[in-house]
Amino acid sequence: MLATFMPAFMLSGFMFDLRSMPAAVRLITYVLPARYYVALLQSVFLAGNVWSVIVPNTLVLAAMAILLAISSRAVMRKRLN
Repeated sequence: MLATFMPAFMLSGFMFDLRSMPAAVRLITYVLPARYYVALLQSVFLAGNVWSVIVPNTLVLAAMAILLAISSRAVMRKRLN
């Protein structure tokens, strides 16, 4: 849990502003789903229905979920050998 949760939590933008991070670290945050989830939560709780923020973040999270499902199916496929 420490190896995955803490870095994702710290790099999600929840604790620290993403704009104040170095460029190399900011690039790493684009592969973490927590970044997009925190942006969704912040926009919904603080601003309400801001569809220009909600739709792109939801689409990225959906794409990540589909990619994960496809890759897990490929790895865990039953074989009749």
